Amino acid sequence: MIQILFSLVFFSLLFIQTDNRIHERHSMVRHQIEGRGLRDSLTLKAMRAVPRHRFVPEAQSRNAYDDSPLPIGYGQTISQPYIVAYMTEIAHLQKNSTVLEIGTGSGYQAAVLAEITDTVYTIEIVKQLGESAVERLTSLGYKNIFVKIGDGYEGWKEHAPFDAIIVTAAADHVPPPLIQQLKEGGRMVIPVGAPFFIQTLMLVEKKEGKITTRSLMPVRFVPFTRSD
Repeated sequence: MIQILFSLVFFSLLFIQTDNRIHERHSMVRHQIEGRGLRDSLTLKAMRAVPRHRFVPEAQSRNAYDDSPLPIGYGQTISQPYIVAYMTEIAHLQKNSTVLEIGTGSGYQAAVLAEITDTVYTIEIVKQLGESAVERLTSLGYKNIFVKIGDGYEGWKEHAPFDAIIVTAAADHVPPPLIQQLKEGGRMVIPVGAPFFIQTLMLVEKKEGKITTRSLMPVRFVPFTRSD
């Protein structure tokens, strides 16, 4: 009887801990994302579903649902929840969309995308981050995310064209290979500007073979890193 009681108490505490994190996610979405005007139901559902605390270093776990970016090592960050949601919503994703992400980082943005779409390709130039992202995404059961370690400037030609491309590092220009790999009617969301300064989040669209760009908001991202 004592053993059964202990087991019940243990699992009750485990449930409370898990539920506390779920509560934090719902609060994050309600206040940081819906509270700022984002309304896409698929995006909101994905942000509620992905355990953000699993994508930050253990030392940052308590801050996982704060309204700010967080360091993940190697000079890289996990983006602010609102920015992740905003870029996802702007991409106009559907279940059958094929998405390319440049800058896997810890894998959080890719996981959010994978909650909405069937196929996500993501490229990370920092080998250690790419390898740990693969392990993390695998442990969380994501089977529709494919990670490549390499220079994201060239995109992933073998799997192009893409319905959407999301770039999570600031470039001084929009890489031509990414424009070429964007599908007709596709959308790219990319921060453009000088590193370590305020940049502009841009929406790039391909319509009838023509490229249009639109400034969305000021942002601050880590620099777009190239291979030597």
